[in-house]
Amino acid sequence: MSVDSDGTEEHSWSVDPEDEQGADIVAAFGRQMRARREALGVRVAELASRIRYGEDLIYKVEGGKRIAKPEYLDRVDEALEAGGLIKAMKEDLGRASYPRKVRELTKMEERATEIGAYSIHNIHGLLQTEGYARTLFELRKPAYSRGEVERFLAARLARRSVFDRDPGPTISLVQEEATLRRRIGGTMVWRAQIERLLVVAQLRNVDLQVMPTDCETHAGLDGGIEFLKFGDGTALGRSEGAFNGRPVSNPKHLQTLELRYGMIRAQALSPRESRAFIEHMLGET
Repeated sequence: MSVDSDGTEEHSWSVDPEDEQGADIVAAFGRQMRARREALGVRVAELASRIRYGEDLIYKVEGGKRIAKPEYLDRVDEALEAGGLIKAMKEDLGRASYPRKVRELTKMEERATEIGAYSIHNIHGLLQTEGYARTLFELRKPAYSRGEVERFLAARLARRSVFDRDPGPTISLVQEEATLRRRIGGTMVWRAQIERLLVVAQLRNVDLQVMPTDCETHAGLDGGIEFLKFGDGTALGRSEGAFNGRPVSNPKHLQTLELRYGMIRAQALSPRESRAFIEHMLGET
């Protein structure tokens, strides 16, 4: 029986030393895992043999130095007869692996009552399929490491949970036509992505619109726009072409972004027209 190597890059994520909250979660899990192993009288070498991962990785996970991936947790849960207690940590550990800024964005989207965005370069992150998102990360220059690609991909896909909320937030998304036609990842990946758009467009709380390339009047030439509104009346917005691209919460600045976004929505195809447009694109292949 061959045992996998350390697997530090492939089977775990790094801990951000500046992220105290995430580091605390990882350290607490490591202590719980070690306590469970020791309570059963299982040595590290024995556990490594059972789960087919290197001893060094086990020491790093138990010491709070590495963040275990889901498949690692599955094997440890079974090997230590934890009855699902270790598996139950997947979501918390997964969140701890995200870059801090991404995790903060995910939390804000989770509590937002309204989400709006105009995307000019790529399909918006909330709409991306795994294949499409992975391709974007793998195409990045300078290149991300394999571990970074997996971390960023997990964070990107986790944001899609916003569509599972009940009641869900009001979501309006405007996509530049070029983002739909660019076949990121090849035809198969592209088709899956376009089909995903049609599925999301059917949700009652979602308005998906397309800004056609031949539109002669266009309020979005300064770049993409994003904003989040919350239940307490506060909001946060950002635009590539306004306020130096920084997030803003000042009511006057937000009013400027909302005015521009409202004009973009008025100039784009309606949600019904947009669905027909996307369906026609699929029919062309």
